[in-house]
Amino acid sequence: MPHQTVLHAHDLVRSLGGRRVLDGISLTASPGHRIGLIGENGVGKSTLLRVLAGVDEPDAGSVSRPGDLGFLHQEMPFDADSTIAAVLDEALREAREDLAELDRLGAELARVPEDDPVHRELLDAYGRRLEQAQDRESWDADRRAALVLDGLGLGAVGHHRTLGSLSGGQRARLALAALLVRRPSALLLDEPTNHLDDGAAAFLEEQVRGLSGAVVVAGHDRAFLDAVCTDVIDLDPAVDGPVRYGGNYSAYLSEKRAERERWERRYAEEQQELEELRHSAGVTAHLVAPDRERRDNEKMGYGHRAGRVQKQISRRVRNATRRLEELERNQVAEPPRPLRFAPGDLAVQAEENPQAEASERAEAGGRPLVSLRDVRVPGRLALDGLDVSATERLLVTGGNGAGKSTLLAVLAGRLAAEGEVRRRRGLTVGLLTQDTVFERPERTVRDTYELSLGPARAEKVPLGSLGLVHETDLDKPVGQLSVGQRRRLALALLVARPPQLLLLDEPTNHLSPRLCDELEAALGTGPGAIVIASHDRWLRRRWQGREIRLEPVRDRRREVAPARSLT
Repeated sequence: MPHQTVLHAHDLVRSLGGRRVLDGISLTASPGHRIGLIGENGVGKSTLLRVLAGVDEPDAGSVSRPGDLGFLHQEMPFDADSTIAAVLDEALREAREDLAELDRLGAELARVPEDDPVHRELLDAYGRRLEQAQDRESWDADRRAALVLDGLGLGAVGHHRTLGSLSGGQRARLALAALLVRRPSALLLDEPTNHLDDGAAAFLEEQVRGLSGAVVVAGHDRAFLDAVCTDVIDLDPAVDGPVRYGGNYSAYLSEKRAERERWERRYAEEQQELEELRHSAGVTAHLVAPDRERRDNEKMGYGHRAGRVQKQISRRVRNATRRLEELERNQVAEPPRPLRFAPGDLAVQAEENPQAEASERAEAGGRPLVSLRDVRVPGRLALDGLDVSATERLLVTGGNGAGKSTLLAVLAGRLAAEGEVRRRRGLTVGLLTQDTVFERPERTVRDTYELSLGPARAEKVPLGSLGLVHETDLDKPVGQLSVGQRRRLALALLVARPPQLLLLDEPTNHLSPRLCDELEAALGTGPGAIVIASHDRWLRRRWQGREIRLEPVRDRRREVAPARSLT
């Protein structure tokens, strides 16, 4: 039997919790194709990967997959007492089996005479195994293992270490390393760049591009999707269901904009035609030469012509009604309203007492909103100085443990620090933290929003107008929301009453790529200061404001020049 190298899914259906998550999804991933799955949280990206991997069974449909398919699980299939060496041995098992089998078949071929029928069978088996070993680069597996561990930041970790002694990030990187060492003929990756720094993410991109097999990846990392994908499948609602786009993330963005415009134009044209048909069937078709009186020479023959005219009217009514029924039956669905910010959402609005606000601005005299001098949080942050102006757009970058979240907490006044911290009198501050927790998880989204803002403000800025929460989620208890949904609600509460200083800690985490793009576009509008801490490479490459990079507390902070715009 030939070695299965194509991953193929046909008409997959999968329901979870009474909701149909996958509805007739089909997908073919051939060797050399790297497919990115795009869409809002909850559209079924992870569910699709689990069905493709065989971890979950579909309610309907079928999947054919290579026998050596690799899937990046959230949890590794090893217990806490297993060592890194044991994980690597399992990852190298297939390559070592290839080499051992080639040695065995080679010895058999040398022993069996060429005119023996068994020789031909052995030769065919040797050829198949040789091709498989070449695809897996089995001869280079041990060297590749060392290279992969080093590239993912695990090179200095002893192989005797148990999984239970590793951090969550180290375990995730080890699971990824094991898959890259294996080089399966089809690879499924769910959020593969989580827990990776810039160097490790760039290394992963290089490794994935070098795979000869099929790859399907679900992720929010736009830089990764742009670097590796040959195709993108959008699982968000569309006229004809999920759409596959050729090219990387940038190509997808361009085509997606054009597709949305076509959908909106087609919907608008059909709605106009429906309105005209309803009018025609109800009014226009009954009129013949409206507003024209019959002439005297027409009146004698009117009775004869009346019957013919009535037939024409009936035919027009029937034609209009038939077309109306057909169009109503087959009309294009209304494009769903996208989650997006209105242009002025992040602008600081004038409050009820503009005279007091004007007086406060005059008193401030252009002083920074916040000034930090020789600030220290032992073991977490060391900062010589920082001024945040009233219209600041500041990006804070740095590796894990460099103190990005700590700096935002100091700026917000939620964390005490050594040194000098000065804030403008009356300063309003809003902080979006990485971990969003609501005190009353049993409250609905709607009630949480209204009670947090107060009835007047909630009515003035309706939650639906912000485009961050779907209408269908408004009556859900906040405790039942996903991580991404809770973050969007927290962000909605901040932008509904914009503070003078808005602090966003990893704002693109758990948001769909499209919503991230729209969030970034909104950050540049209006007055008010915005400080963002982010590891998002796509955001950082396109940032046009000021940037500071934090180093671990053993090093001094250095300021970098504003990033070049890649637009």
